[in-house]
Amino acid sequence: MSRLSRKIAWRYLFSKKSHSAINAISIVSVCGVAITTLALICTLSVYNGFTQLIGSLYSQIDPQIKITPREGKTLDTEAPEIKQIASWPEVSVFSPVVEDNALCLYKDRQRAVLVKGVPDNYTQLSHIQELVTSGHFQLNDGRIDYVSLGIGVAGQLGISNNSPYPVELYTPNRLGRVNLANPAQSFSSRRFFVASTFCSNQAIYDDQLAILPLATAREMFSYTTEATAIELRLAPGFSENQVAQKLKTALGDTYRVATHIEQNDWYKWVQIEKWITFLILSFILMIATFNVIGALSMLIIDKKRDIATLQNLGADDRLISRIFLAEGWLISAIGAGSGLILGVILCYLQQEYGLLKLGSTEGMFITDAYPVRLELFDTLAVTAIVLVLGFVTAWYPAKFLRKRLLAEKSNRE
Repeated sequence: MSRLSRKIAWRYLFSKKSHSAINAISIVSVCGVAITTLALICTLSVYNGFTQLIGSLYSQIDPQIKITPREGKTLDTEAPEIKQIASWPEVSVFSPVVEDNALCLYKDRQRAVLVKGVPDNYTQLSHIQELVTSGHFQLNDGRIDYVSLGIGVAGQLGISNNSPYPVELYTPNRLGRVNLANPAQSFSSRRFFVASTFCSNQAIYDDQLAILPLATAREMFSYTTEATAIELRLAPGFSENQVAQKLKTALGDTYRVATHIEQNDWYKWVQIEKWITFLILSFILMIATFNVIGALSMLIIDKKRDIATLQNLGADDRLISRIFLAEGWLISAIGAGSGLILGVILCYLQQEYGLLKLGSTEGMFITDAYPVRLELFDTLAVTAIVLVLGFVTAWYPAKFLRKRLLAEKSNRE
């Protein structure tokens, strides 16, 4: 668009019209775009806030980066491409782990659990010690191996604090055939005293996890140097996404590399829900921008004399159509700008002061107010969709005007 068309469009936007309804429709158009833009910014920011909040809860146990095999159940920790990772300057803690299912028995009760064998540096990798509700987290004391149970597992088995009775873990023999005559021989068992119980406020851990030493877990599942995953803690100052990308390049397609947020299925579903909501609100935005068509159509009728004057001064049909195209784009741009500013202000106030509460009952929620997090990509995406829809809705009246001017010109000739 030329500078002249933008200047005339700007003047038309704020100049007095012969019909007050035109001003009213223009104001409604700006307000509709602004409110929908505000809704988009705030809604996406709330999704980001919940993602960050839930991710912070999972990160109490989840590593910053987790490496797993794409095919099969285990990977070899002695493989050259795996061993080299431990010496990277970006890696602070390198922990191979073994995860598999087992049956846990305590007195006359039993429950299936997820056994997780971890090395001695596991306390440097996770914040498990901060989650302990009873006892003291330890893997062994040099003579005896211990197990730490999720609070849900301990509660369902009826394990009390400082219980003198051990729990017994039964695991299927991975090697060899099942003895149908005596199925009990197809299982091996180990006894452990419970060192501690922990609570992460996440059912996926509290209701099924049993943590024990890595060497013992390997014996139970007939592993040697294998591990089901490699868990990493990064040195300060390194970004998870950047290190994850470097790992993907170094390891290739044989391994799956996931940051602490990507390790959980909820992240994928939250992102799907977030962008579906974005599409729904974008559809509402499209309906709101249709007001621009009505505003421009009435403005074209109101400015008939001005159009004739511009033609007499030498303005061609292209310049005149661009004036009204710029007019519609300005309406959308002002609405988008206003909505973005208000959205950023509201998100900041919510983040600092928690204006919108989750509920009146204290202690029922992890946080009292709706969490928000404003991201640059979301802001750019909202701005882009508003401006594109504004341009498209302004293009139709401008195209119609140009066709009419060309038809009038041909009739005169």
